Amino acid sequence: MNDKSLITIGKNGLILGELAVFSYGGKIEIGEDCYIGQGTRIRSANSIKIGNEVMISDNDTIYDTDAHSLNHTLRHQEFVEVVILNNLIKDAKELDVKSAPVSIEDHVWIGFNAAILKGVTIGKGAIIGASSVVTKDVEAFTVVVGNPAKVIKKLPN
Repeated sequence: MNDKSLITIGKNGLILGELAVFSYGGKIEIGEDCYIGQGTRIRSANSIKIGNEVMISDNDTIYDTDAHSLNHTLRHQEFVEVVILNNLIKDAKELDVKSAPVSIEDHVWIGFNAAILKGVTIGKGAIIGASSVVTKDVEAFTVVVGNPAKVIKKLPN
């Protein structure tokens, strides 16, 4: 479900990707002078905050939620409700779907095909390498790469 009141975009942003919030909650805040590339998907069931002057390349994925339960019975229940019965999920807790806020601070660059997962904070000026999977916080002014993402370099402030 998309509700534009739950998505805010600062001035001078260029958004080519998809932004969506889930029917049971979520909020996306994007700062000023940000770029979000083609094919990038940002999905929120909790809160995703993107600072100023952030560059998010093509085909990235940013989720603040698992999107589905780890329990197969609850996943099937969700499938029946949403796909077959065309009902919106009102409360993720009913389906045991985990979520945690994502924060991307100012001046971050995320390379193409990266995945940023729930509960992560990416510090100011950090760089996320192409195709990296970020599962833990990234310190300011560091470069991380890989799956899972690991620090390979510290940058000058």
